[in-house]
Amino acid sequence: MSHDHQHHGNETRTRWAALLTGGFMLAELVGGLLTGSLALLADAAHMLTDSASLALAWLGFRLARRPADRHRTYGFGRFQILVAFANGIILFLLTIWIAVEAARRLMEPVAVLGGPMLVVAALGLVVNIAAFFILHGADRGNLNIRGATLHVLGDLLGSVAALLAAGMILWRGWLWMDPLLSVLVAALILKSAWQLITESGHILLEGTPGHLDVREIGPDLLAQVPGVADVHHVHAWSLTQEQTLVTLHARLHPGSAPDETTARIHARLAERFAVEHATVQIEHGQCRT
Repeated sequence: MSHDHQHHGNETRTRWAALLTGGFMLAELVGGLLTGSLALLADAAHMLTDSASLALAWLGFRLARRPADRHRTYGFGRFQILVAFANGIILFLLTIWIAVEAARRLMEPVAVLGGPMLVVAALGLVVNIAAFFILHGADRGNLNIRGATLHVLGDLLGSVAALLAAGMILWRGWLWMDPLLSVLVAALILKSAWQLITESGHILLEGTPGHLDVREIGPDLLAQVPGVADVHHVHAWSLTQEQTLVTLHARLHPGSAPDETTARIHARLAERFAVEHATVQIEHGQCRT
């Protein structure tokens, strides 16, 4: 599958997931208000942020297809990473809100209508399962898709928690199950949300890609590329998850052909380190930077 075809598939799946999630969010919000269920209200709030986040994810894929211009010479591809970072922050804040509200309800239980809550939660579960499977077929290594999938997974778990809570309220009258299960769902999401924040934040801060050790580049080029006398000022970062960039200075032995040696450096970087975009500064004397 080509990168462009995969990218278009990600965009299409994200759009449908956003439409499904946003369409059911209003019904769940009304259901939560009518039944007094925190689990439903938490899931509705989650679905509200999810529909907005999925719409942003869709926009990220759409903008990434735009060509580079004089203001953004690398194009719009990194907007996907920015959206993934924003999604992680939203998820993180949402779990904190759920935990605070659940603690309040554990101390002061609120009456919940278990029957209507059960119906709304069941319908929400169906919608969330459909949205999850739509995204499951996309590129799960893509940070933007991972962020979108995490949102939908959080909704799915929220619907399961609401179903369980409604069942226990109807069966045993345990009102505390509603906030307790909300906290458990929030805890499950929190770890994944933090991982999404750290990974996307690492790319935004132009950190070294995880698959690449810049300490290996210099010695490898010295050993494998004839004419290279020294390699220094090696920097590596990611534009997106798929695009790794490297810059380096290479000092050549006297008599070495600069163009030929540069071509060999590029070929070695692509072969050994999977780096397709590199900027190589050739030097014949002392480095002045």
